[in-house]
Amino acid sequence: MRVLVVDPDPARAALVAEGLSGVDPLEVRHAAIFDEHEAALFEPDVVVVAADSPDRDTLDSLREASLANPRPVVMFVDRSEPGLAEEAVRAGVAAYVVDGLAAGRVRTVLEVAMSRFALMNQLRQDLEKAKADLASRKTVERAKALLMKERGLEEEEAYKLLRKLSMDTGRPLAAVASDLLAFAGVLKGGKA
Repeated sequence: MRVLVVDPDPARAALVAEGLSGVDPLEVRHAAIFDEHEAALFEPDVVVVAADSPDRDTLDSLREASLANPRPVVMFVDRSEPGLAEEAVRAGVAAYVVDGLAAGRVRTVLEVAMSRFALMNQLRQDLEKAKADLASRKTVERAKALLMKERGLEEEEAYKLLRKLSMDTGRPLAAVASDLLAFAGVLKGGKA
């Protein structure tokens, strides 16, 4: 396991590393502040941020980093202001622990955070795929409707024609449907 510990306090960072003893293989790197470039070079499996209290700069950095390179992030803080836990979660933090940094808890918290991150990441991917599939279906339906109107075809015939064009060109059905709609728009004087 590769762990990046971000903490200005070396003693607290050592406590995190101590909590991971027995993990094999293990590589722990310590940084006083979060730097996405350094994190990307190290490629950690999990980032642990430990601090007295989370600051907005760190949360902003984590938010930007999670957009470009999502990875599980665990935050141990000594104290928290109202609303900061929610802000941390929105910044991509998988586990937010207040006043609970103890060597004996570190490994379990990291394992749960990594599992939760993997689950949430899979849900995000599934959602994006579902949205893309829905958009493709809408495009195919619009193309079928166009063929039905312009060529006087039944729905099944219009679908078979789209499917044949897809197979003949070796392109996905949605791409063929999208091209058909674009060409129809050009022929009617609309935008491509």
